[in-house]
Amino acid sequence: MYDREVRFKMEDTMNAARIEYTEKGVMHMASRRCDIIRISKSSAVLALLTQYALPKQFYLDIPDARITKVGCMLMRVNANNTIEVRFLRMLNDKELNKIFVYSTHPAHRDRVLDIRA
Repeated sequence: MYDREVRFKMEDTMNAARIEYTEKGVMHMASRRCDIIRISKSSAVLALLTQYALPKQFYLDIPDARITKVGCMLMRVNANNTIEVRFLRMLNDKELNKIFVYSTHPAHRDRVLDIRA
């Protein structure tokens, strides 16, 4: 299914995020810190601090942009502690703009938040 979907252009960014998933069945919710280094409407590349076992599906929270519970599917684990994920729903332009506003990447330095939207 994912190989036939439209690929959106990835943009460099630098946002703090959090991965949330269940461990040991449904009894324990685990949370791990990560950084978003590239993002598009349908996918992202996340940088992990340490290597640990991730489930195939989990939630991504972006607290600075106030975006919570974005469902993700793990697509690829790279050797340099980065992972590629696909979102279970596409991010809209408003959410993507909020992510870029709160990014610390130099490419997004001049972005401002539109409070009317």
